[in-house]
Amino acid sequence: MSKRGILIVISGFSGAGKGTIVRHLMEKYDNYALSISMTTRPPRKQEQDGVDYFFVTKERFERAIEEEGLIEYAAYCGNYYGTPRAYVEEQLSQGKDVILEIEIQGALKIKKKFPECLLLFVMPPNVEELRKRLVGRGTETLEVIEERLKRASEESEGIEAYDYIIRNEEIEESVEQAHRLVEAARSAPARQEAFIRKIREELKTIAKGAE
Repeated sequence: MSKRGILIVISGFSGAGKGTIVRHLMEKYDNYALSISMTTRPPRKQEQDGVDYFFVTKERFERAIEEEGLIEYAAYCGNYYGTPRAYVEEQLSQGKDVILEIEIQGALKIKKKFPECLLLFVMPPNVEELRKRLVGRGTETLEVIEERLKRASEESEGIEAYDYIIRNEEIEESVEQAHRLVEAARSAPARQEAFIRKIREELKTIAKGAE
């Protein structure tokens, strides 16, 4: 029977580079599975339904909420975002480390439901670099960019709830840092309960034999 995978939540300010880090992790390592989020926002250029997001109507999203088909959901910049439940549970049970690329509201909800999950927050080296990256994407108006920077200011108040921060200055190093943190998380006592019980029982047997 395979060991249960780790649920990994990767968040970050819009433009910090979390999507790029996730993409590189998926390309470089075979132990990860990416949970595809559901959203009501329209797709950006080159985004594909069922690959980048499940793009749905507001009515379809709210039906998924009613049917408890999401493990978390939140509203962000006027749109819904959420994580479908079935795929996540299936991949974890098969031993895959499942990555959820979601914003901070959803991440904190996930932490309440899955206390053993690993929370990583991606940050830019400074605010000016963040603004530069947002402008450089060329996908949003200046008004939307300012809205995203305002949202980043709000999100900065919740970063302390995360397990680790990744300061994304150089992408390859950030990818390796994320992978190292996941590998280290396997050794946490909460994820080694079966091993701890085995050693404990063996020690008890030895102790009884020595009496």
